[in-house]
Amino acid sequence: MKKLLVYLKDYKKECVLAPLFKMLEASFELFVPLVVAAIIDQGIGLSDQGYITKMVAVLVLLALIGLICSVTAQYFSAKAAVGFGTKLRHSLFEHLLGLSFTEVDTIGTSTMITRMTSDVNQAQNGVNMVLRLFLRSPFVVFGAMIMAFTIDVKSAMLFVGAIILLSFVVFGIMLLNIPMLKSVQQKLDGVLGSTRENLAGVRVIRAFCKEEEEVEAFAIKNEGLTKIQQKAGRISALMNPFTYVIINVAIVLLIWTGAIQVDHGVLSQGEVVALYNYMSQILVELIKLASLIITINKSVACGNRISEVFDIQSSMEEGLERIFGQATKAPVVEFKNVSLTYEGAGEASLTGIDFSVQRGQTIGIIGGTGSGKTSLIHMIPRFYDATSGEVLINGKNVKAYASDILRDKIGIVMQKAVLFKGDIESNIKWGKKDATHEELEAAIEIAQGSDVVASKGGLKGQIDQAGKNLSGGQRQRMSIARALVKKPEILILDDSTSALDFATDAKLRKAIKELEGSPTVFIVSQRASSIQYADQIIVLDDGKMVGKGTHTELLVNCEVYNEIYYSQFKREEA
Repeated sequence: MKKLLVYLKDYKKECVLAPLFKMLEASFELFVPLVVAAIIDQGIGLSDQGYITKMVAVLVLLALIGLICSVTAQYFSAKAAVGFGTKLRHSLFEHLLGLSFTEVDTIGTSTMITRMTSDVNQAQNGVNMVLRLFLRSPFVVFGAMIMAFTIDVKSAMLFVGAIILLSFVVFGIMLLNIPMLKSVQQKLDGVLGSTRENLAGVRVIRAFCKEEEEVEAFAIKNEGLTKIQQKAGRISALMNPFTYVIINVAIVLLIWTGAIQVDHGVLSQGEVVALYNYMSQILVELIKLASLIITINKSVACGNRISEVFDIQSSMEEGLERIFGQATKAPVVEFKNVSLTYEGAGEASLTGIDFSVQRGQTIGIIGGTGSGKTSLIHMIPRFYDATSGEVLINGKNVKAYASDILRDKIGIVMQKAVLFKGDIESNIKWGKKDATHEELEAAIEIAQGSDVVASKGGLKGQIDQAGKNLSGGQRQRMSIARALVKKPEILILDDSTSALDFATDAKLRKAIKELEGSPTVFIVSQRASSIQYADQIIVLDDGKMVGKGTHTELLVNCEVYNEIYYSQFKREEA
């Protein structure tokens, strides 16, 4: 949690003024019992109506000053807390985007969302409460005790005993509660993960009539969260009864000893009322303090969880090379005995991959599900680093390039077409921020998406979140246009035409083949027809390269390619 306090450095003034004004408010509040005592002893006791009126005016003035100080403190604490939360959220988001795919896979999407939302909100709330009450409550408690000593030392000793007992109760419950609150947030991760998964796959769940099973699975996770929350809540609930018992016993003893001292003439009635008011103030502030400590516990637990994410550093070291040279003799892309094992995986996803690609060639990559096709092409833009071997671009290891320079020259269309809420133009401009209208139109035409744009009313046509108002094929064509507008030197299409009909797929491949600048193209596909005219075809099976060559060569010497090709064409002929 300490590491996160750096996000308050721009709010030093607010962090000083908020507790300062709260303590000023508390100072005026401590004078109220003395004014009440004076009203009782001198005003009411001597039947002095003028004195009573004057003292009531003083009480009103103290209340107004206290209100002004309180509102000012609230303003400064809220400004600091909201600013802290904003900066923390931005920094956390930036950090998460800077992690490699390996770390993102390890952390998990639901965990990252929880850290960005629930945990940051709890930490922000903790900062707000600390600035408002962390100094005020102890100040009032000890201030009331000191004021009690100025009235009567013997009676004030009751205050000392009550505060000691209350401290044991408050801090004892706090120590028991902190680990449980951390478990609550961990269980919340699981519930959010289950919720996100079910909402994302709701159509599949309905298609297979799995609603009841998923509801039952969610109920089990939710029950686990409920139980740990109830356990933490039961311990927290002990705080109020214990504090009330201690304070009320102290009040009874105070009134009893006070009455005796009034009889003996040691104390006046007004002074006993003042002592009672100070004890009541202590009760109120300790209840606030108890609530504050629970909030701080949650905030610290959440802050530690956020810090854990900040402690995770990308496993990829950033390269220094910022020149993406075009070597004349070296292959554009070369894999040298490359193997890849995912973090925590039992076995390698790819082993012994060895091939080279010349400039302007089209490379087809085909294989069964889980054969490692996506894993292979993800090493080109360096989403994952090879476990062994080397991936070279223009004769240099991809690890040598700065990631922004490397990826600026590579256009990639992922398996899942992802679009963002906004208009068509803003989505395609992700590929090139300063793309002209003509460049956008050209990219869309090559991607065979002109009819999609026309159906939405042009480039300003709106796209819903994740492209929900487009069909699968339309989303794929918009994603391809986004990659094409940057005019990449290397274009990777990762099974990104699966939703297109054969005629549109053929037109797209023909348009890409005729692209200006002759980019090197990688086409990953399950369809043999999509890659059969490639200059070179890589056949993968269970993470190994079992074939390499042209379509004609592979039909002769690669059994796996034979099975894939003829099974598909048999189905088509039937």
